[in-house]
Amino acid sequence: VCLCKLTFFILKVCARHPSEQIHACNISWWTEVQMGPPDPILGVTEAFKRDTNPKKMNLGVGAYRDDQGKPFVLNCVRKAEAQIAAKKLDKEYLPIGGMAEFSKACAQLALGPDNEVLKSGRSITVQTISGTGSLRVGANFVSRFHNVSRDVYLPKPSWGNHTPIFRDAGMQLKAYSYYDPKTCGFDFKGGLDEISVRKIFMYLFNNNPFQKIPEKRVDPRPEQWKEMAALIKKRNLLVFFDMAYQGFASGDIDRDAWAVRYFIEQGHNILLSQSFAKNMGLYGERVGGFTVVCKDAEEAKRVESQLKILIRPIYSNPPMNGARIASTILNTPELYKEWLVEVKGMADRIIKMREMLVSNLKKEGSTHNWQHVIDQIGMFCFTGLKPEQVERLIKEFSIYMTKDGRISVAGVTSANVGYLAHAIHTVTK
Repeated sequence: VCLCKLTFFILKVCARHPSEQIHACNISWWTEVQMGPPDPILGVTEAFKRDTNPKKMNLGVGAYRDDQGKPFVLNCVRKAEAQIAAKKLDKEYLPIGGMAEFSKACAQLALGPDNEVLKSGRSITVQTISGTGSLRVGANFVSRFHNVSRDVYLPKPSWGNHTPIFRDAGMQLKAYSYYDPKTCGFDFKGGLDEISVRKIFMYLFNNNPFQKIPEKRVDPRPEQWKEMAALIKKRNLLVFFDMAYQGFASGDIDRDAWAVRYFIEQGHNILLSQSFAKNMGLYGERVGGFTVVCKDAEEAKRVESQLKILIRPIYSNPPMNGARIASTILNTPELYKEWLVEVKGMADRIIKMREMLVSNLKKEGSTHNWQHVIDQIGMFCFTGLKPEQVERLIKEFSIYMTKDGRISVAGVTSANVGYLAHAIHTVTK
């Protein structure tokens, strides 16, 4: 029956061009499809691969590397995989909302195990296809059910994928001040002024909620988060947090989740996306979660039912293996302790590379103030480099990054940090 339907469909399609029936099936249906632009981040990697310079550096993609520049798999991940393999589990489909034990552990990690929201059952967490899938499920949910406004405010600048995710979900994209290129830091006044006049919906980007040094930071200090939380509550705005770096930002999972927990304490029923790509190194396993904090348990059940309806036609149910790994680590005390040590080790290496880069820039004789490189934390750094300087780094030194001067510090090692500092100093003299 299916074959007959397929054959009929093909004949029907060919018959759409009666004047060209002889050649109908040779006609391309995609002649008007235009060549799309390369992805701003993945395109950097493609250019890097074509480069034959032995000193080339890829500072575009946000995947952790060890100090030899090699991909790194956490020991706790290897142990979790061994435990899972020993159980000889089946490969049946997961439920639409994913693995229950993973979703519970995911929410506890973000909100804290003793959070009132979890105890009262007034939140729902579903497993998603990493952070990107979580954001898309969230964007679709907001698009369908937040009927008062379709405006979503993204920080300037934001992760490149935020824009197409919300745009393709049918939202109207707006922007609010976040990064000040003059100081390479957080534009608190600009952001606060814009929050004061914005209406209905707002998106907050919360990868790295803490910095070591108060000045010229790229993320709000706790006092600034508090002031924003109060104003946002007064304006009755909905807040969507994207937390892709918990533990990896500062090395402390509780510090990195502080803003999320504070907003909930202050009565904000937030939306939250989580990813385990960075903090567990599970990039290709695509492990994430999406949480909605609701008014009460009854509302949470209704929200859960609609999230399942949204997920079903997109990917039906999430992948299993990565969720098993993350769940095993989060729910096994000895593996959990080992993970905390390892994720702090990754964060500390990134911090060390920032310090070494600034130190080498000073040795090169640079007179610019590079303190913001140290003040910012997390995998990425807004260097303050201009597009024309980035272009020179690519052409003259084979150092690849996005045009806005954002670099992945994970691509910097003890062996190449001197070369990077020399190149940056050369193009910024």
